[in-house]
Amino acid sequence: MIRAFVGIRIDPEVTRRIREAQARLEKPLKRIRWVKDESLHLTLKFLGEIPEERVAAAGDALERATRGRESFVFGCRGLGVFPDIRRPRVLWVGLEGKWLVPLAAAVDERLEAVGFARERREFKPHLTLGRWREFDGRTDLLRQQLEGWKDHDFGVSPVNEVIFFQSVLKPDGAIYTPLRIFPLGGNAG
Repeated sequence: MIRAFVGIRIDPEVTRRIREAQARLEKPLKRIRWVKDESLHLTLKFLGEIPEERVAAAGDALERATRGRESFVFGCRGLGVFPDIRRPRVLWVGLEGKWLVPLAAAVDERLEAVGFARERREFKPHLTLGRWREFDGRTDLLRQQLEGWKDHDFGVSPVNEVIFFQSVLKPDGAIYTPLRIFPLGGNAG
C-alpha cells in the first residue's frame, strides 16, 4: 500500500510571500503547526492508501484527465479557516482561477472510471498553510487577523504540470515523491 494524492506545486515566489505572512502571524496565532515549503501544494484529489498494483491504473487515468489541457495560472489571495472561525482546524490561502475546478473535476471523473471513489465534498481550491494543534478560543483575535489578510494578494502561480505524488508520513512531516508527472500544453497565461 502507498499513500497517494494528485497535486500541483506552487511557484517559489508565491511561497516566499506566503512565508512573509506566516512570519507576521506566528506570534498572534498560537498553536499552529505550519506546513513546510516543500509541502505547500494544491491537492486536486487525495487518494489515501492504495494498493501498489492500482498505481498504474491511476496514472493512466490521470494521463487521460490531463491530455490536451493547456497550462494556466491561478491567483493566491486572502486567508481563511476550515471549518469555521469558532472551531478552526486549518488556516488556508485562497486560490482563484477558472481552470482549477474543471481540472479537479476531470481528475475526479477519470479516477472514478477506474474504481476510485468520487469526492463527496465540493472542491474548494486552497493551500493549507497550517493546522491548529489546539485552538486557544480567541475568536476575536483570529477574526481580526483574517480580516487584515482577507484580500491580500500573494501572487500568481503557473500550472504547467499535474503530479501524481506518493506521500510518506514521518514524525517531522510528510515527504512527497512524484510517481508520475503530466505536463500540460502551451504557455501558462
